[in-house]
Amino acid sequence: MRVGVDLGGTKIEIVALDAGGRELLRRRVVTPAGDYAGTLHCIATLVQAAEHRLGCRATVGICTPGAISPANGLLKNSNSVCLNGRPLLSDLERSLQRPLRIANDADCFALSEATDGAARGAASVFGVIVGTGTGGGLVIGGQLLAGPNAIAGEWGHNPLPWPHDDERPGAPCYCGKHGCIETWLSGPGLARDYLNTTGVVLDAGAIAQRDRQGDAAAAACLMRYGDRMARALATVINLLDPEVIVLGGGVGNIGRLYHDVPRLWEAYVFSDRVDTRLVKPLHGDSSGVRGAACLWPATASPA
Repeated sequence: MRVGVDLGGTKIEIVALDAGGRELLRRRVVTPAGDYAGTLHCIATLVQAAEHRLGCRATVGICTPGAISPANGLLKNSNSVCLNGRPLLSDLERSLQRPLRIANDADCFALSEATDGAARGAASVFGVIVGTGTGGGLVIGGQLLAGPNAIAGEWGHNPLPWPHDDERPGAPCYCGKHGCIETWLSGPGLARDYLNTTGVVLDAGAIAQRDRQGDAAAAACLMRYGDRMARALATVINLLDPEVIVLGGGVGNIGRLYHDVPRLWEAYVFSDRVDTRLVKPLHGDSSGVRGAACLWPATASPA
């Protein structure tokens, strides 16, 4: 049995999968906000309860915001700031008395969709999460690529490519720079663009709804957004040339992106034809927790 845990800012979710990927159990609880010790206790309790209910010991993978630093073993780059600078992996391994595997949410999303999701069978997959933030993960030949700095796929903290004059220098990013892709393509970035052009406060979902109702300002906002995403993903294609890009997160639910972005990125990709596919995730919001379970092969045995 493989257990995956998705540690989010507002919820912690656990899933147990059998060797064939069939779901055996799922449970979700509220994250103890700002409470590191409480978070550790919550994860350990969920795993132990799942094992007790199913009657067997499991391998455990953890999906987190941020990544474990190769330099010191501490979590970094998490927007759940109470986790940053903490030995999350070693603390959980001590609590659960076994080795664990851990990856960030975008990596787990990409692995899930490459394993048995929308990109199953593809040799190279770039998974994108566009929601509160903007993350990415890369799977090659079925294997998740982490990189020596544990930041493979972090496209969101590169500058927006081919910026227009009115896009410079861009909004400040929490990483300390200005104009990062995340500041433009995250849900808050989309909402900010709509506010700046209309004076109206709407979230990404409401903007998409207005677009479907024929609102010209919403349509123009989403066209700007689509062009920015096309530019950002064109650099990924130019560098990695993935077979499939899977678009997840709340903003990924905006249907027109799957038509607009591939049409627009042709102007930016260094090729006479672009065969990369942009697809919706098969597992949706469940991809993170399923990908966490898939950090261990189905044949692995818990220590």
